[in-house]
Amino acid sequence: MPEAKDYQQVNGIALAYLGDAVYEVYIRQHLLHEGMTKPTKLQRRATHFVSAKAQAALVELMEQDEILSAEEWRYFKRGRNANSHTHAKHTSVLTYRISTGFEALFGYLKLAGQAARIDELAQWCIDQVEAGRTEHEE
Repeated sequence: MPEAKDYQQVNGIALAYLGDAVYEVYIRQHLLHEGMTKPTKLQRRATHFVSAKAQAALVELMEQDEILSAEEWRYFKRGRNANSHTHAKHTSVLTYRISTGFEALFGYLKLAGQAARIDELAQWCIDQVEAGRTEHEE
């Protein structure tokens, strides 16, 4: 794992790679805590939280609710603007890029050692999805 100061040099795609896993663990824990145990049901429900469309909707809400710092937005943009050679199968390029920025944000927070902030943001995201605030994007 890179030193804390080295996260500033990590590219947006690499941050998103880590951030995807970080956020996914929170969602899986949440679903198990809710009592879900069947793999097909878990996977189907997880999509409401981790799909590119859901993540893009969450970014829109983060902007609307003004919950990210200027530094956090900077790392989101690093991921969003990164030149990826992959693309989403079931969504637009713009939605995919926004979701890459969302994941890069979580990757940055992990590498920066900001566990409490990850906890806070992941819970905020879960709360938004559970409240139905992302459904217009699904």
